[in-house]
Amino acid sequence: MRFPLVTASHESAASKNFDMRFVWLATYFAALVWSAVNPHDYFTWFLEAVPALIALAVLAATHKRFPLTPVAYTLILIHCLILFVGAHYTYAAVDIFKWVRDFFAWQRNNYDKLGHFAQGFVPAIIAREIFIRNHVVNGRAWLNLFVISICLAFSALYELFEWGVAVATGDSAESFLGTPGLYVGYAIGHGDGADGGASLWSF
Repeated sequence: MRFPLVTASHESAASKNFDMRFVWLATYFAALVWSAVNPHDYFTWFLEAVPALIALAVLAATHKRFPLTPVAYTLILIHCLILFVGAHYTYAAVDIFKWVRDFFAWQRNNYDKLGHFAQGFVPAIIAREIFIRNHVVNGRAWLNLFVISICLAFSALYELFEWGVAVATGDSAESFLGTPGLYVGYAIGHGDGADGGASLWSF
């Protein structure tokens, strides 16, 4: 009977992958628990945190069939952390960005712009990786066009979700929409999301 040869390099790679998964999950769940303890209000918390919860479910379902690169997983985790912080405080009241607002003499807390940028940039990285690995398009120009289009579509879909929440719940959605208001927030979301996606043109 012959047994498959397991080399030290394979063992090292497996150990490294396990360590990365452990750190990723530990960081994710630590942030999730922190975010869920005494948030601004639980309705807003759920609305802001649900994309990160959906992301975890999707990654769990696809990590064996289509594992992403470490860079993609790291960026997804960073985006989840941004969502959890915004869910805990609401985007208009994140403490550290109050200091940033006062330091730069801004008129508003701009944490939502960080969230919108991540909302464009991280999906762009994922879409780019999927397109390249599956040979979906030929040529850099077509790749960039489709990636940017997906970012804009993703941002628009999320803004429609915000609009639906506002229509369904009225004033209860005020903290979820943030201080700019629904329609100003719509424009900011598209602009920063597009900026996040457009940053990939330099790659």
